[in-house]
This record gives sequence, structure tokens and C-alpha cells, in this order.
Amino acid sequence: MAKFELKLPKMGESVAEATITSWLKEVGDTVEADDSVVEIATDKVDSDVPSEVSGKLIEILFEKDDVVKVGQTLAVIEVDGELEESPTLESIPEAEVTAEVVEEVQQQVEKAIETTSNVVIQNITNTDRFYSPLVKNMATTEGVGQEELDRIPGTGIDGRLTKADMLLYLKTRRKNPAQATAKDIKSSSKIAVVRKEPVPLSVNGEDELIELSRMGKMISDHMIHSVQKSAHVQSFIEVDVTNLVAWRNNSKENFQKREGEKLTYTPVFMMAVAAAIKKYPLVNLSFDGDKKVVIKKNINLGMAAALGDGNLIVPVIQNADELNLIGMAKIVNDLAIRAKENKLQPDEIQGGTYTVTNVGGFGSLFGTPIINQPEAAILALGAIRKVPAVLETPEGDVIAIRQKMFLSHSYDHRVINGALGGLFIKFIKDYLEAWEVETPY
Repeated sequence: MAKFELKLPKMGESVAEATITSWLKEVGDTVEADDSVVEIATDKVDSDVPSEVSGKLIEILFEKDDVVKVGQTLAVIEVDGELEESPTLESIPEAEVTAEVVEEVQQQVEKAIETTSNVVIQNITNTDRFYSPLVKNMATTEGVGQEELDRIPGTGIDGRLTKADMLLYLKTRRKNPAQATAKDIKSSSKIAVVRKEPVPLSVNGEDELIELSRMGKMISDHMIHSVQKSAHVQSFIEVDVTNLVAWRNNSKENFQKREGEKLTYTPVFMMAVAAAIKKYPLVNLSFDGDKKVVIKKNINLGMAAALGDGNLIVPVIQNADELNLIGMAKIVNDLAIRAKENKLQPDEIQGGTYTVTNVGGFGSLFGTPIINQPEAAILALGAIRKVPAVLETPEGDVIAIRQKMFLSHSYDHRVINGALGGLFIKFIKDYLEAWEVETPY
């Protein structure tokens, strides 16, 4: 018999850990190769970890809601025969936590508590910091508020709080409860935040009470954070896409036969946005809220897509300006299909610099989308519809039926002024209206 260690696989360069949401197998169960053993969740994507071997699950090393780092062993599977070049559980030395390490963390915690009353908070709620479900549950159980939680030093990756950090902090906090209060923080903070208690819901016998999904809660938090952080302003423009509609109608059948892909309007819109960003790169930025503005060199377009459960996710088209129409169509279709099937990888929804959302797919003429932080702007595509329009001809003005749509551009007015925001969508308008019926693909 040999032992195979099921490890948390690498899920992208920027993904360092994941939270266990549920175990699909129990100790003693038979596991076949490629069977899903455990479900995990990163910041936005839920996925599962399949087994690479067939055997019997003999040990589970983590519980539900535990945070596991990439490369750590999740479970042990016993297999018949020998495994080539497969490390066993016994071959991996346990991490040693020395007295010096504990003492150092202890000193950091005590220092954070002792200086609580002297801290001046610039942003009372640090919504950018990641907290695992386990840490959040511990904080709720122990009555640790958000401000207090944000001040606890973490020893995890990028300063994240671990279970050990919380246990050590709570132990010290119980010894010095007076020093851990947040009264002095509120009185000395530069920004006053009024926290309103939620209004109790009134539910009668005919109402249905449901819980927000994990994804729904994350979207809710993300949207509130964006509205509180950025100074949203919108610009709107109407676009005549009559030629574009005629071109698609004439080309979609041959495109399907030649490329094996459906031809939608989305690839053309994405190409127009990428071209506009190259013309106006100051739209493609991030702002830290103080003095630092980062102009992104890569043009990575987020494409809001619907999930099977009705939620939205934003897969990212990397280096969109380097794609031609065929390449753009292929990647747009692929991301949209895999988003609906919940098969996106974590690194495919990260690194976006500008987002496009199609509100017209639901019949809306235009909308005022919320910026996808840490980006600084987002474009909403309205529905294409036939409208009467006045056209100028050599014989005079005439009324004709045209295909038109609205573009809605939301941007952070702290770093993007109205002139730039307006010029940006004017460029997209000109790009789309210049599309010829005979444009090759």
C-alpha cells in the first residue's frame, strides 16, 4: 500500500490560498481517479479539487471553513501498489513554531491593543483586506467589530489573519478588555462613520425568506465598497450601429462555418473599447484614494457575464488590444460559456483594468453601472433598437429607420474629468459608426 497526498493545486499566480467550503468524500470512502473530493472557494470563484489516483480516503487534514495555502496537503488517499515520485505524508516535516515566533507575534498583538486609543484611522473599515469565513465567524462569536478586526496584525500571506493570529489576539484581549475597546478610536478618527442598525425585516406567512448565496454576499460587499470609495459620474452617448447590424447579419453564417464560432456584437464592442483606451490611456488606471495613480500599461478588459444561478462574474480578456476580430470572438465566446458552466479558473477573473457590461441583453436602453474596483471606469452597452432618425442628404433632411443604442460610461470623477470621460465614449461612437457593411473579418 502507498499513500497519496491530495494537495491544494496552484490556481493562478495571484491566488495563494483558498477556503474549504465542503468535503464531497468522507474518511473510508472509495475514490476514483478524477473524482471531486473537496470543494474550495477563492475570493470569487468556487471550484473543486479532483483526485489524481484511485484508492481509499484515509485521512482529512482540514475542516470546513479552514483556509489552506497552495501546495498544502488536504487529504491522504491510500492506493494499491507503489507511487512513483509521490511524497508521502511522513516525508514532509511539520512546521515548527518556535518560542521566539510566538513571543514576537504576542508583542505585536499587545502593541496593537495598547496603542488603540492613539490610532487615527483614515478609513475606518478596511474592506480591501481579505478575511476567511473562519476568521469572520470567530470575530462574530467574540464580539470583535470591523474596526478592531482591521487593526489585528496578521502573519499570513500579505498580512492576512490566520486562525492562530485570532486565537492569540483573543487570549490577550480577554486579559486586557479595557484596552481593546474602540471608544477612543471613534472619538479621535478624522472621518466619522455612522453605522446604522439594519431595519428589521417584516415577514408574514406568505413571504419567502432566503439567504444570500456566498457569491451574492461578496457582490453586495464589493458594490457597497465601490460606491463608498469612488466619486461616480456618468456620461451618455447615442450610437448609430445600422452598418454594424447589417454587417453581422450578412457575416454571421459564413463566420460560423469558417471559424466554428457564433458571431455576436460583443467582440466588436471590445475591440472598440480597447482602441479607445489606446487613444485615451488615462482611463485605464487605478487610484489608491490618496495621491497615487497607477496608469495600467496592459489593456485587460473585464466582461461581465451571467452565471447559471443569476449572479454575475467578470472574466478578463488579457491584452485585448492585441487581438483581431476572430481572436476576440473566440475568447469572448469561451469565457461566456465557461462562466455559465461555473468552469472559470481564479486567474481568469483577475487583473482587469477596465470593465464592459451589457445591460442591453436584458432589454435596458442604458444604465449607470458601478465601477469594478480597483478600476476607475466601466462601460454599459444598451439595447440595440430600431428608431426613426433624421438624416442629412444632398436633397435635404429625411426621416429614416436606423439601428441605435446608448453607451453609458461611469467613471471615478476624482481622477477622470468629464472631458476625458466624454471624449472616451465619443471615440467609441465614431469607431462603431465607421464600421462598414463590407468590413472583412
